[in-house]
Amino acid sequence: MDYFLYNRKDYISKFNAWLDKPVIKIITGIRRAGKSTLMQLFINELLAARIPQKRIVYINMESIKFEFIQNYKQLYEYVEKKYQEVGEKLYLFVDEIQNISKWEKAILSFFTENMADIFISGSNSNLMSQEFATLLSGRSVRINIYPLTYSEFLLFRGSKKSDDIFFEEFLKYGGLPGIHHLNWEKSIIFEYLDSVYSTIILKDIVKRYSVRNVAFLEKVINFIFGNIAQIFSAKRVVDFLKKEHRRTNTETVYNYIKYLENTFIIQRVPRYDIKGKRLLEVREKYYLTDIGLRHAVIGYNKDDINQLLENILFIEFKKRGYKIYIGQIGNAEIDFIIMKENQKAYVQVCYLLASEKTIEREFSSLLAIQDNYPKYVMSLDNFFPKDNQGILHLNIIDYLLNDEILLER
Repeated sequence: MDYFLYNRKDYISKFNAWLDKPVIKIITGIRRAGKSTLMQLFINELLAARIPQKRIVYINMESIKFEFIQNYKQLYEYVEKKYQEVGEKLYLFVDEIQNISKWEKAILSFFTENMADIFISGSNSNLMSQEFATLLSGRSVRINIYPLTYSEFLLFRGSKKSDDIFFEEFLKYGGLPGIHHLNWEKSIIFEYLDSVYSTIILKDIVKRYSVRNVAFLEKVINFIFGNIAQIFSAKRVVDFLKKEHRRTNTETVYNYIKYLENTFIIQRVPRYDIKGKRLLEVREKYYLTDIGLRHAVIGYNKDDINQLLENILFIEFKKRGYKIYIGQIGNAEIDFIIMKENQKAYVQVCYLLASEKTIEREFSSLLAIQDNYPKYVMSLDNFFPKDNQGILHLNIIDYLLNDEILLER
């Protein structure tokens, strides 16, 4: 099966929406999420729309073909020469642009001189650093590329419907498109995922940030991987490492976490005080952009099902464009507050509503919220009542496979 043939239409639609608009398109996401393939698919669409090949300039900074481009001057000279040869505006695509020193100087020149419609991609969130955002002054738009959602996973597996085997495979292997280009064997898939993980750690973190104690970095990563969807504090990590006779401090831990966030391997979700209507600076949570990487590193354990379900719903919400927070009301916690365009909804997530105690725990927190925004409990139950005291129940898999809008009732 050739996964390069699959058109992830939601992203291509976003590219089309910004085509020929006077903004720089910045395509970001974790390594191997499919940024390069989507660029190539979009270029194919441009060619099909009869845009001449000579007007399309594609630079892949992971290809030895372009190793002569090391800095912004060399980038500018190469593209400017193409522009002079063609004599009209280009469509410029630069993949993994963070490998070019001071690349933003050339990109801003292309933009200012109206030389090209610009699409750039990178695997580092510094592409949208405060300094660069200030330089652009609203002249850019960011398009985040995520690993495959479950509906996309089924498409890549060649199936039109879900079953228990497919869903467990998704929970186990995650959503990096490249796994579908391999023999479908556990050892081969995890070997590939481990190689992606190693590249991220060694190339995007150790090399870029000059990390000297790699073993210590990996200890921090293992702790985070083992505690996704759990209340987090740097002190917990420090205490954990002290038990293993490793000395550190919270500043070092937070530096490593920032490196991981910058490579998109983890994502922080802040906590929101529902009654006080304010963001809290403590007790945040972290989720993984791809859970398959976690299992390649620390192994797959079915007992982590609650954490895994939370994680895949987090990524689903992100792909659907929601802002996401962890909710707090009194001493109770709401798994997700999701927001979009001045609307919001509250979501609790669990594996199964198999006991009165579980039902009480999941529904009582939502009942404590005194407003009229939609409230949901999502689980893998198929036959739980649709409505319980005004709180709606949704089957997780049904939601993953449909475009149901949670913010409207």
